Amino acid sequence: MLSVLVWAPLLGVALISLYPQTLTAQRARQIALAVATGVLAWTLYLLTQFDLGSSSLQLQESLPWIETLGLTYQLSVDGLSLPLIVVNSLLVWLAIYSSDLNINRPRLYYSLMLILGSAVAGAFAAQNLLLFFLFYELELIPLYLLIAIWGGAKRGYAATKFLIYTAASGVLLLAGFFGLSLLSGFASFDFEVLRSHTLPLTTQVILLVLLVIGFGIKIPLVPVHTWLPDAHVEASTPTSVLLAGVLLKLGTYGLFRFGLQLFPEAWHVLSPWLAIAAVVNVLYGSFVAIAQTDLKKIVAYSSVGHMGFVILAMAAATPLSLLGAVAQMLSHGLISALLFLLVGVVYAKTGTRDVNVLRGLLNPERGMPLIGTLMIAGVMASGGIPGMVGFIAEFIVYRGSFPVFPVQTLLCIIGTGLTAVYFLNLINRTFFGRLPDTLANLPPVYWRDRIPSIIVTLLVIALGLQPMWMTSWSESTTTALGTLMTVESTELAQGSQATLIP
Repeated sequence: MLSVLVWAPLLGVALISLYPQTLTAQRARQIALAVATGVLAWTLYLLTQFDLGSSSLQLQESLPWIETLGLTYQLSVDGLSLPLIVVNSLLVWLAIYSSDLNINRPRLYYSLMLILGSAVAGAFAAQNLLLFFLFYELELIPLYLLIAIWGGAKRGYAATKFLIYTAASGVLLLAGFFGLSLLSGFASFDFEVLRSHTLPLTTQVILLVLLVIGFGIKIPLVPVHTWLPDAHVEASTPTSVLLAGVLLKLGTYGLFRFGLQLFPEAWHVLSPWLAIAAVVNVLYGSFVAIAQTDLKKIVAYSSVGHMGFVILAMAAATPLSLLGAVAQMLSHGLISALLFLLVGVVYAKTGTRDVNVLRGLLNPERGMPLIGTLMIAGVMASGGIPGMVGFIAEFIVYRGSFPVFPVQTLLCIIGTGLTAVYFLNLINRTFFGRLPDTLANLPPVYWRDRIPSIIVTLLVIALGLQPMWMTSWSESTTTALGTLMTVESTELAQGSQATLIP
């Protein structure tokens, strides 16, 4: 059942590629949109087949592939991966829908979009470390080309920087995966097989550090974050939606799945340092966002800050904080996608993203009143206003993390306040005031431009008012894992005390 999410988009790619030379941009978009709609519908169907009360892996598929390398085609989902797959399917559909109707080289563009969605879905469902790595590297190619071909003026620099950073991330992950397999003595890279073996603590720490740095580049963690603002600024709006909404979650998901679960003892050793890294991410991202004048850079640095909340929750590793980590990943995926969609509309209609130039866009007669209203809703959600999904996610993170890291949690709460500072500044300077003469004759905003943002806004509000629609999918998984981590922490502490007693 999960293979449909991987192979259906690739069949769509084959259809677009083999279509006669008369394929127009509109027809290519229609085919891609039809495929994305089918994948989204199938993903929603999978939700009905998921057992909410089970914390084990479900919908499992396993086929031997290259057994001499330990590579098997093994897919399954749990409360961690299934919600992220749903968000991926939704955002791929929105990215294709919001793409330029007259995009140049449509055959290649929509093929890359579908390949990207297929690779991300495969990475979230893969239960073999090498299979995960293949999907993790596969998404690099379409994203690089989407930035390099359809990006802005400095797209070559941004795409190359993204490629170098992500390639370094892949090398570190592969080294960690091979080290784990070799030192464990298994000729397999299956997740469940490797999870059953315990390595010496020092070895665990070394391998975990490799994964933390590798996945940290993708998250991204400061100071290996500099590729992200450049990539966002130069990427087109649909590409930014996928980059912020889904691809950053590959880093946090990988750290959650393969870092925390494969090295539970080492995780407790490194968790204080991860909590400090989370604080640095939150405060640094927030302060730098305040200093920006480009709308995309403000949203990009807000992503750096908000991913710090996920790291804090995973570092605490309590049942509630792990639930908060998943909720924050989902929340940030939706909110960041909404903000980039709205920034894309503003840029398309005004020709600028400079907050020093933009003014009065909330003007009801000549401005963008609905876009401005949706933007206000988006920044309220990002700032953690009650009634929005951002508030629920951050509250669970703080409530679950405070008993373990009280100081770090309080410092991250400051980051929430700073989020209000830079986003309120953005709203005040961009949408309020008198509309300048240079923006007096803006092109109309059609419903086609509004529909993607309206859909995401409704989801942000609905999940904020009824959070169980979001958290119920993950609660069994995170409770079981958090309980296990608590037991591991207790045993590790008792073992440390025993060595001090003569």
